[in-house]
Amino acid sequence: MAVLEASDGQDLLVSAQTGSGKTVAFGLAIAPTLLGGAETQLFGPPERPLALIIAPTRELALQVERELAWLYADAGAVMASCVGGMDMRKERRQLERGAHIVVGTPGRLRDHITKGSLDLSGLKAVVLDEADEMLDLGFREDLEFILAAAPVERRTLMFSATVPKPIAELARTYQRDALRIRATAARERHADIDYQMVLTEPAERENAIINTLLYFDSGSAIVFCHTREAVKHLTARLSNRGFTVVSLSGELSQAERTHALQAMRDGRARICVATDVAARGLDLPNLDLVVHADLPSNPDTLLHRSGRTGRAGRKGTSVLIVPLRRQAAAARVLERANAVATARRAPGAAEIDRRTRARILAEAQAAAPPEEGEAGFVAELLADVPPERLAAAYLRQQLALRPAPEDVSGTALPEAAAAPKPRAERPDMTGSQWFSLPLGRRQRAEPRWILPIICKAGGITRDDVGQIRILEEETRFEISAARALHYAEAVAGTRHGEAGVAISPSGPPASPAERAEGAPPLKKKPFRHKGKAKPFAPFKPGARPGGKGFKSRKRAAKGE
Repeated sequence: MAVLEASDGQDLLVSAQTGSGKTVAFGLAIAPTLLGGAETQLFGPPERPLALIIAPTRELALQVERELAWLYADAGAVMASCVGGMDMRKERRQLERGAHIVVGTPGRLRDHITKGSLDLSGLKAVVLDEADEMLDLGFREDLEFILAAAPVERRTLMFSATVPKPIAELARTYQRDALRIRATAARERHADIDYQMVLTEPAERENAIINTLLYFDSGSAIVFCHTREAVKHLTARLSNRGFTVVSLSGELSQAERTHALQAMRDGRARICVATDVAARGLDLPNLDLVVHADLPSNPDTLLHRSGRTGRAGRKGTSVLIVPLRRQAAAARVLERANAVATARRAPGAAEIDRRTRARILAEAQAAAPPEEGEAGFVAELLADVPPERLAAAYLRQQLALRPAPEDVSGTALPEAAAAPKPRAERPDMTGSQWFSLPLGRRQRAEPRWILPIICKAGGITRDDVGQIRILEEETRFEISAARALHYAEAVAGTRHGEAGVAISPSGPPASPAERAEGAPPLKKKPFRHKGKAKPFAPFKPGARPGGKGFKSRKRAAKGE
C-alpha cells in the first residue's frame, strides 16, 4: 500500500483485502496532513482532535488505537478512544484533556458530538475503516451525522473490503475527487490460506468440530457460529471436553470481550468461539486455524472470517464444517469467493491418534539439551528409572493434556465434492395445462406452502410444476403436458390439503397487457360454506365479549 503514502493529500476510496496492513497504511497516509510538513515531525500540544478514525466494532476500534499509538509514539501523538460499552465520563475527561487522534465507533462518537464533548472543528482527516461493515450494521445515519459535523475542508479516507452501491453513494456525497485504489482484486482469496471442506453427517456436526480442532492441534484457533446461543452452546461443549476456550459475541460486556481477547493473545486460551462480530479487523497473533461451525451465508463473510488467519505472510487453514445436505451450498459460496477447497471426511480417532503421536515425537526430538541446572537431576532420573519407563510417562502425560476424539461415522465422500452441482433445468412446459385453487393474496398464499398442496393433491413432484401465479382471490399454476391428464383425474371432485381446497382446470392468468386493454376479469368461483351456516350473534353497540348485552354465536344459535 505504498501508493497511499504518495496520495498527495487526496481523498481516498480503498478496497483492501483484510489482513493487508491497512491500519498502518492509512496511518502513514494521513501523517503529512496531521503534521503539516513540520521539520520536527512532532505533534504540538493536544487540543482539538486533528484526525478521527471510525470503526464498526469496539474491538476493532481499540485495536486501531493500539496500532496508531505505536506508529505515532515517536511523534508524540496523544490518542483517545470513544467506544460503546466503556465509561462515557472517563472518555469525556480524556477529550477535555486534549487528543490529536480520536478512534471510536459511530454511535458513541455521535453521542459525544451531540453532548458537546467532542469538538470536530479542528479536524484535518477522517478515516472510515471497514465502511461496508458499518453500513451493514445500520450505522449509515450515524456516519452521515458525523461527516456532516466535520469541517468541509478535510481529507476523507474510506476503506472497505468491497465497494457496493451504498459505499459508492457515500463516497460521492462526502468525498471530493477521491482517488480510487484497489489493493486486491474483488473477492481475491488469500494465497496463504488453505481451504478445506469437512463433510459430515448432520447429527455429527459438533463431533466433527471437536475432531477437527484435535486433528490440527492449533496453538490458536477461532470457531465461527451464526448466533449468540450457538456460541454459548459450543463454548460449553468444548469446555466440558477439556479445551481451553473463550467466547466472543455481542451480548458480552466490553470488559468480558477484552478479557477474552487478552486470554487468546497471552496463550491462556487456545480457542475462541465467536459470532461474526469478530470477523472484521481483529488481529489475533499466531492464529493459524479458522473453523466455520456454521456455513457462511455469502462469499464476503467467508473471506472476512477466513482472513483472521494467513495474515502478514503467515500460513493459515480455513475449515468449513459442512453437513452432507449443504454440500452444494458450500461449493457455491466457495466458487463465488474464488476459493478452492479440498473435500475430506471428518477426522476419525485413529487419524487423530497418528498425528498426535507424530507431533509428540517431533516435539521430543526438537527439545533442547539439559541446561546446567537440570543436568544433575536428569542423570539421576536416568540412573534410577529405565528409559522405557521415562518415555512411557512422558507419552501418558502428553496424551492426558489432549481431549479424547469423538466417534464419527466413516462418511463416504461424494464424487466431485468440492464442485458445485449444476442447477436442474426447468421442465419443458410446452402444451402444459393450467389449474387453479381458491387461495390468493387475500388469504396470504405463498409458493412455499402452496407448492406442497399442489404436489400432494395429484401425486406429482415439483419438477412437474411450472409457473405459479398468485392472484388476489386464487392461485393459478401449470402442470407439464406429460402429467396434466393424470393430475386432472387425481384432483377431480376432491378437496385437498389442510385448507380443504378444490383444484380444477382453468386457463392461464391474463397478462398485464391484456388487463390494461380491458380484458374481462377472470371468473371467480362463488364461496360455498361447508355445512349449514350458523347465524351471527346479535351485537349491541358498546357491548364487549363476555359483557352485558353480548351474546355468543353458540348461545344465539340455541335461541338463548
